[in-house]
Amino acid sequence: MESDIQALRARVPEWVDALIQPAMLYELGFLLAAGVGAWLLHRILKGPLRTLCDRYPPDDLRRLALRGVQRLMWPVMTLVVVLIGRGVFLSLDAPARLLDAAVPLLLSLATVRLLVYALRKGFRATPALKAWENIIGFGIWTMVALHLVGWLPAVQQALDDLAINIGSSRVSVLSTIKLVALIALLLTLAFWISGVLERRMRASAHMNPSLQVAFGKFSKFFLIALAIFLAIDAVGIDLTTLTVFGGALGVGIGFGLQRITSNFISGFILVLDRSIKPGDVISVGGNDAKFGWVQELRARYVVVRDRDGVERLIPNENLITSEVVNWSYSDPNTRVRIPVQISYDDDPEQAMALLMEAAKASPRILAEPVPTARMLEFADSGIQLELRIWISDPENGIGNVRTDVNLAIWRLFKAAGITIPYPQRDLHLKSMPPVRTLRDAATPD
Repeated sequence: MESDIQALRARVPEWVDALIQPAMLYELGFLLAAGVGAWLLHRILKGPLRTLCDRYPPDDLRRLALRGVQRLMWPVMTLVVVLIGRGVFLSLDAPARLLDAAVPLLLSLATVRLLVYALRKGFRATPALKAWENIIGFGIWTMVALHLVGWLPAVQQALDDLAINIGSSRVSVLSTIKLVALIALLLTLAFWISGVLERRMRASAHMNPSLQVAFGKFSKFFLIALAIFLAIDAVGIDLTTLTVFGGALGVGIGFGLQRITSNFISGFILVLDRSIKPGDVISVGGNDAKFGWVQELRARYVVVRDRDGVERLIPNENLITSEVVNWSYSDPNTRVRIPVQISYDDDPEQAMALLMEAAKASPRILAEPVPTARMLEFADSGIQLELRIWISDPENGIGNVRTDVNLAIWRLFKAAGITIPYPQRDLHLKSMPPVRTLRDAATPD
């Protein structure tokens, strides 16, 4: 290592002398002008290309091609200008060593940016992923550039010398960088494979939603764990040293991670017992306070969306320990009760016939099971009736069906002269004290 550093130090004056030569200054100025000119042209064409991209849907091949052109525009335009300038320099018998070195660097930059963009398209687009695309691309290109200029072995040796000893293990900056890079690469591969498997399972018509979610969860966590262990083993870290980490993790779970662990395990229980699956209509808590449709089953929580468009993140533990009403657990058919009262002066049989007529008000009401009208009791204010109807799509809401039927009942009752009574109370006065006038009050007893 010291010999490499000494060699680099010895060549520094040579590089300085080469840089101040007029021919090298010409090449450096030409490279700078080519880079700035290509950048300005890229800025000018960036807006029209983005407008053209927005005309196509996200998965359209033409949109992907245009986005790829945007990423390759600057290095490719700079490369073209450099190649032209290199030809001009050689035709004038001028040295072009700097331009010769710039050609593979620009070519590798274009290749790396294209490969990283193609790799990113295999994942769901997020702002974090778009930010990491530039970081990953720059890191890969830096390694390629160091290799092309012949500096990579010296840099690796310098990073390997920066090390500390932890017990019997030697941890260097180079091994740490390799570990992080290998874990990132294997995790990327694991996420991509699990995403492909999950999409294939969702497209399968022979697997129910619960089994699809279970397979997706197990495959993702298995591949992530496998990627981490393979990366640690590849770097040369003894896996037996992880026993200390396992003990620390156990202590952490015992003191402060009980709820997180409970939600994590409860998520697997919900998937395995198939009590709740995506698409189910559930309500959690008293009076259906948390009513909605299951959107996703995540590792820590369940996403439930209500009719207001609000998504509730309910911890998995709550769905295990509290009462949950699953409106579509084994049968999507759901009965809706619509109570109504009529006056004692009206004919209940006529009112029940009108209720059966009102059951045709909504196309979502099923013909089988047959709607029924029941006379329940003689209440304080009137005769209590109830219309019972069935629907097969509770995920589309129940209130809109109630509204259609109630409006139909109102119109039919009004046309038939049937009244819906107000709350009534009879007051019976058994006795009253004698009324005393002012004259009686003035007369002495």
